[in-house]
Amino acid sequence: MNLSSIGRTIAAATVAGTLALGAGSAWAQTAAAPKTDSGKPPAAAAATSSKPETVEQRITALKAALKITPDQESKWEGVAKAMRENAAAMEKLVQDKKGKMASLNAVDDLKTYQAFSQARLDGLKNLISAFSTLYDSMPADQKKNADHVFDSYGPPKSAQQG
Repeated sequence: MNLSSIGRTIAAATVAGTLALGAGSAWAQTAAAPKTDSGKPPAAAAATSSKPETVEQRITALKAALKITPDQESKWEGVAKAMRENAAAMEKLVQDKKGKMASLNAVDDLKTYQAFSQARLDGLKNLISAFSTLYDSMPADQKKNADHVFDSYGPPKSAQQG
C-alpha cells in the first residue's frame, strides 16, 4: 500500500458515513444555497471534507442555516463542541494511521476502514445527543427549517420515496 491508500480509505469512510448514516446532512445548507465547484452547497462541501480546518466552517454554516437565536446559544454550544470533538477524533485517527498505511495488507486495510467507520458512527452518536437537546427546544417553525436543512443534503430521493 502507498500513502494514497489513506486518501482512499478516508474517502470511503466519508462516503459510507455520509450516505449510510446521514451524518453529512447535519451540516448542509438549504438547497437554494450557492454551489461550489463540486456542485454542493458550501456547507455540504465542508461537511464531507476530511480536512480538520473546515470544522469551524461547518459550525458556522450550520448555525446560520439553523437560524440559532441568542436564547439557544447555550444549547448550540453543545452541538458545536460535539462537532469539534468529532473532528479532533477523526484527525487523531488520520494521524495515527498515516505512518502505517504503506505497510498494510488487505486485512489491515479493511480494519482501517472499520476504524474510520466506527469513528464516524461514534461521532454521529455524539452529535445526535447534543443536537437533540437543541432541537427539542426549537419552536415549530425552526424545527421545520432544521428538518429542511437536514433533508437538503444526501442522496436524491427516488420517486418511490416521495
